Amino acid sequence: MPAFTGGFAIAFTLGFFYFIGAVPAGAAAGLNPWIAALAAWLGYTASCGLIVGAGTPLRDWVTKKLRIPAERDPEKWIWKVWSRFGLPGLALIAPVTAGPQVGPILALIAHEKPGRTFWFFSIAAMPWSVGFAIAASGTLRLFS
Repeated sequence: MPAFTGGFAIAFTLGFFYFIGAVPAGAAAGLNPWIAALAAWLGYTASCGLIVGAGTPLRDWVTKKLRIPAERDPEKWIWKVWSRFGLPGLALIAPVTAGPQVGPILALIAHEKPGRTFWFFSIAAMPWSVGFAIAASGTLRLFS
């Protein structure tokens, strides 16, 4: 039971902060890769929920702190990407690029609704969890 608890805690915590390493680390700690994927997804979703829960005050603070203009400028590359791929695109690449904190903040800066942001980010992390679990399963079989 300690290996399960420790592996789950590792995968959850890494999912909260650094999704890419969460499933392999949980599996390396002795956790079944599918359980590690679930724990990583739960950690990622919890992190997104925390950021989205902070909502508008956090968005306003970040835009002020980083001097991000509130209006959309179609000439800037970030808005070109946003108009092409939008929330689904950002949510799909965030687990392996921006991460569970920066991705939702970017969506909030783009004035997406918090609830919609949370659900897109939660659902978009699922295929990555499955992919990492499959990779970790294969790696464990390869080295055992």
